[in-house]
Amino acid sequence: MCQRYTEITFEERIIKDFDWLDQMGNELFNISGRVILITGGTGILGGSMTEYLLGEGAKVVLLGQTGAKVESKMEQLKKYPDVMGFAGNVLDRDFLEKVKDDVVGTWGKLDVLINAAGGNLPGAVIGEGQTIFDLRMDDFRKVSELNLDGSVVPSLVFGKQMANQGRGCILNISSMAATRALTRVVGYSVSKAAIDNFTKWMATELALKFGEGLRVNAIAPGFFISNQNRNLLLKEDGSYTDRGKTIIANTPMKRFGKADELHGAVHWLISDAASFVTGAIIPIDGGFNAFSGV
Repeated sequence: MCQRYTEITFEERIIKDFDWLDQMGNELFNISGRVILITGGTGILGGSMTEYLLGEGAKVVLLGQTGAKVESKMEQLKKYPDVMGFAGNVLDRDFLEKVKDDVVGTWGKLDVLINAAGGNLPGAVIGEGQTIFDLRMDDFRKVSELNLDGSVVPSLVFGKQMANQGRGCILNISSMAATRALTRVVGYSVSKAAIDNFTKWMATELALKFGEGLRVNAIAPGFFISNQNRNLLLKEDGSYTDRGKTIIANTPMKRFGKADELHGAVHWLISDAASFVTGAIIPIDGGFNAFSGV
């Protein structure tokens, strides 16, 4: 006896298949309800990520250096119910431990850490007419401490919480300055190169010793206008400096990036869609890293 199947058209089958794929895709990328902590959450890039992730239904904890900036950012985000803000130093382990206890006490877990705190200082930049021998070591150390230690210390504090949970994701912020010998920004370049190595090292350490539920990756932005580099790239009238012109000439897309152009890669890397991705450093640079200049 033959079983009779309900006949459907080819078009109906395609629609059903796409509905299934859409549901699967939505689940893979769903970050609703995830608890995400962002250091440097009051900065241009970190602040943009904060608002985007809240819009995607995540619960977000933002850390900023000063109380005034945190209060200002929290005022901008008051329409979102699930956001917390803390002011303090990302190098202060006691402060970070208190934040961790507060977050876990409130929301019961921590799913994602985004290490977006960073910056630069004039003394760690080789100015026009200067050479490497004019480098101010005090500023060099401060820049290295902020960009490297400022990601390592939060990774230790919040990463341990994730290890105890058996699941979690750390996302570091590298830079095109990590892999290319960009002139002038020596302190920033050296510390971001160290972030690349730390990302790979921490990814290996956590996966081997705490399981596949722990992942560590990084994004490597190209050139985005921020408070730290504005004077290097733009003149007061908004036109490009000579350095800005050189960068644009070596960027195939012929422009600087926009903060919201980081969101897609960030969302992917912290979602289940990237469940087999760890130790990766993803360039977001308009083709700068791929371009040979000839």
